[in-house]
Amino acid sequence: QVQLVESGGGLVQAGGSLRLSCAASERSFNNYAMGWFRQAPGKQREFVAGINSGRTTIYADSVKGRFFPSRDVAKNTAYLQMNNLKPGDTAVYYCAADPAAVFATVSSPYWGQGTQVTVSS
Repeated sequence: QVQLVESGGGLVQAGGSLRLSCAASERSFNNYAMGWFRQAPGKQREFVAGINSGRTTIYADSVKGRFFPSRDVAKNTAYLQMNNLKPGDTAVYYCAADPAAVFATVSSPYWGQGTQVTVSS
């Protein structure tokens, strides 16, 4: 079973950048679809961005042009580069991996522990 460990969250001012990492315990992860999701207090978990094994990427409209997913197969790690952060981006961010889907969804089987991102105005 793949285990995912996230890192890279923190407090940043509006307009700043952060890079989240999601390290997997197994090399088979490199064949999985990866996704990034976030959950703000009182809200449902929502899709942010995704990258599949072929490195095709998809984005939520709210982050297009600002957030960029990537993956390093040598390190079994996925990343989410977040630029021009806004206070509305404040949430707990989760990575997810799915061996069967084209892109990860909220129903994907493997999840990281979550990392807090707080954007101050």
